[in-house]
Amino acid sequence: MNIHATLAETSQPRFLMCPPRHFAVTYSINPWMDPQAWAEGGAALSEAATRQWAGLRRVLIAAGAAIETLEPERGLPDLVFTANAAVVLHRKAVVARFRHGERQAEEPVFAACFAALKARGLLDEMLQLPAGIMLEGAGDCLWDSRRNLFWMGCGFRSDAAAGPQLQRYFDVPTVTLPLADPSFYHLDTAFCALPCGGVIFYPGAFTKDGLAAIHRYVGPADRIALNRADATRFAANAVCAGRTIVLSSCSLALRCALERRGYTVVETPLDIFQRSGGSACCLTLRLDHASTTTSLDTTGGSISRLASKIGPATSFSRRSG
Repeated sequence: MNIHATLAETSQPRFLMCPPRHFAVTYSINPWMDPQAWAEGGAALSEAATRQWAGLRRVLIAAGAAIETLEPERGLPDLVFTANAAVVLHRKAVVARFRHGERQAEEPVFAACFAALKARGLLDEMLQLPAGIMLEGAGDCLWDSRRNLFWMGCGFRSDAAAGPQLQRYFDVPTVTLPLADPSFYHLDTAFCALPCGGVIFYPGAFTKDGLAAIHRYVGPADRIALNRADATRFAANAVCAGRTIVLSSCSLALRCALERRGYTVVETPLDIFQRSGGSACCLTLRLDHASTTTSLDTTGGSISRLASKIGPATSFSRRSG
């Protein structure tokens, strides 16, 4: 597989998604989840989930993204949140290990998915964390293409001990951000690193040490701090596809801040998935991230990037792996 240098904003994004055919809130492992309220909503909620997921997929394709589709499996309602499946960089996937028993049955499904991607030549390697270390994929580990590092949330779902392992596997820095608010249990619910170097974050989601780390690596001009209202709209749980930012909803002030940076902001309703504690970013896993060839630049000045030449998007099931 040939590697060539390009800008992250201009290379074609490639995402893994899973249709919400079996999505439901049937258990509670975070403050957003209310199984009784879901049951009272009946079939209308499932129908809305299908419409909203399809809307997100359409928006991403319109923004130039390619979509790989994992077939859903009965009894795994949160399989739809593919961001939690793995951490992917350099065509390597570190497969997730889930903290809660309700999600642990997803692990072999995602592993089979990545085996299928590897067989198709879209990945080169699958890696496992040492026994006993929890890391819930890109839900807690976000790639910052401008600073050439991982931001890793820890405290509720993922272990800080995963950070050194990621550095060893990928040979890039990993900055640990301890989380403080159980409503923002994964990093991607409260943090988004933009390709331009801006960082969207909700200060209330982080411990004092977590905020200090953000301030160390992100200059004041690049800090886009959310208020509680935008945070609870899951405005930080956004997906970037080139210069398009896709999210469920946001305030006018946040929209203007992003537009001033040259982004097109697309709002597509995803409130059904917020009932389970997820939104746009949670529903996607970026498969084509690659680091720069230059050393870490905390000012966001690095521009050269690597991207993989990969083939057309397809749909596959667990059996194809």
